[in-house]
Amino acid sequence: MEDATIKFQLTEDTNKEMKRILTSVYCSLSEKGYNPINQIVGYLLSEDPTYITNYNNARKEITMIDRDELMQALVKNYLFG
Repeated sequence: MEDATIKFQLTEDTNKEMKRILTSVYCSLSEKGYNPINQIVGYLLSEDPTYITNYNNARKEITMIDRDELMQALVKNYLFG
């Protein structure tokens, strides 16, 4: 068995949709009085959707994003922004 590096190829449309969903989830968390950054990070680290409120279907929306793809996009944006 070989250990191969997995490469994700994100399209521009995928990036736009992830940004739209993440922005929507951020706003929903803010509106409910949560610290959105802490809640989103908690979700990303644990994959526990209860970190995200059901308000405005935010929990359903965030689970539509592949976490690995989202983390790749976040790191890429942080480094090459």
